[in-house]
Amino acid sequence: MSSPESKPVPRAVTLIRSASLSDVAEYAYAATAPAESRLIFLAGACPLDEDGSTAAIGDFAGQAARAVENMRTALTESGASLHDVVSTRVLVASHRREDLVTAWEVVRDAFGDHDVPSTLMGVTVLGYDGQLVEIEAVAAVLDS
Repeated sequence: MSSPESKPVPRAVTLIRSASLSDVAEYAYAATAPAESRLIFLAGACPLDEDGSTAAIGDFAGQAARAVENMRTALTESGASLHDVVSTRVLVASHRREDLVTAWEVVRDAFGDHDVPSTLMGVTVLGYDGQLVEIEAVAAVLDS
């Protein structure tokens, strides 16, 4: 008895790379989604535990990981996944480039080969006590 072959899930997002721009950036330079796709605008994913407390106080990587987990949950409940994300903005409450890179590496690794256009920003403060990282995202899905 043979098992049915699984069909690849059609994706709305097309990542665009440029041979004319530096390949140092660890993300695509642009992305598109067709007009018939449903856009999903996520609130900034924060590193909050279910009880509302801030996770991983003082730990940029730990907070980035928790924010990615929370973003995955919001995407799932919207009918999407990380592979449906069109772009991100990663906010890090620090003036130190090393802290920004620490948070970025967690986010980049979570996305794997779906290296969406992204902006990494150092900010002075974020909304919750002890919060160091927040991730904004836009996704697009094709509804069947």
